[in-house]
Amino acid sequence: MKKFNTHQSLFQRARLLFLVALMVLAAGCSTIRFTYNHGDTLLYWWLNAYVDLDSDQSDWVKKDIDNLFQWHRATQLRDYAGLLGKMQRQLGDGNVTQDELLSDYRDIKARTELLAFKALPQLADLAMSIKPGQIAQMEQKFAKNNDKFRKEFMSGSVEDQHKARFKKAMSQFELWLGSFNRDQEAALRRASDARPLDNDVFLQERMLRQKKIVALLRRVHDQKLNKEQTMSAVHDLLRDMFDRTEAPERKAFYDAYVDSTSKFILTAIKLTTPEQKQHAQKRMQGWINDFNALAQGK
Repeated sequence: MKKFNTHQSLFQRARLLFLVALMVLAAGCSTIRFTYNHGDTLLYWWLNAYVDLDSDQSDWVKKDIDNLFQWHRATQLRDYAGLLGKMQRQLGDGNVTQDELLSDYRDIKARTELLAFKALPQLADLAMSIKPGQIAQMEQKFAKNNDKFRKEFMSGSVEDQHKARFKKAMSQFELWLGSFNRDQEAALRRASDARPLDNDVFLQERMLRQKKIVALLRRVHDQKLNKEQTMSAVHDLLRDMFDRTEAPERKAFYDAYVDSTSKFILTAIKLTTPEQKQHAQKRMQGWINDFNALAQGK
């Protein structure tokens, strides 16, 4: 049975992927159910943009995406609702700590790993089906995305790069907490700028992941690996990507990044007014309700 490839989506940013769960959170409370219920189509389009699936691949890829969504809906969404409830209580207590934020980070990371390794046989099947022309298209897509990253986050002066990063962070804060006044934004900008500006390192890590994905696909094709061998190779790649934060040459960087980001988020929470906290509580409750409804097939 053939399956689909989610390599890049699983490791692409520190937004802590819940697969479609966080994608639909970003879409806003009123559209979670609609987006999730069409998530299989959206995921297929995303994949097709990377490898241009042929007519043979298309049918079973769609079926396998649908199967994954059925598993995800049945087994994961109530858990996501529970995690959001935990975060909701932390915010309501008014005394959330950095340790609690780091615990939330670890909880989400664990769910991301669960999803990745659940899809291991499927990832292996798709890897075995990928052709050289599709690998070349994937490389072109990676290069295009990297150029976009450079343009958005590495062009201009250091001030421009700080501004671009802050703008992106504020869009996420406003989704959760609503609008901020001028004084709050100024304080958050100072907290944001205090973080290390490491876009060059992120680009290096991004390109390294891409290089490993391409190398794996070429190895599977050139050496004609069987299913067991391919599963082992994909497992090692996933493990390497998840463990990258502990790699000797990058551990200090990732530790500093997670620490500074959690402090930045904590600053935002501490600055919020009762009205903003109420906005966040209401929004999270809407997401909790939607996840529970989706888990029931609604």
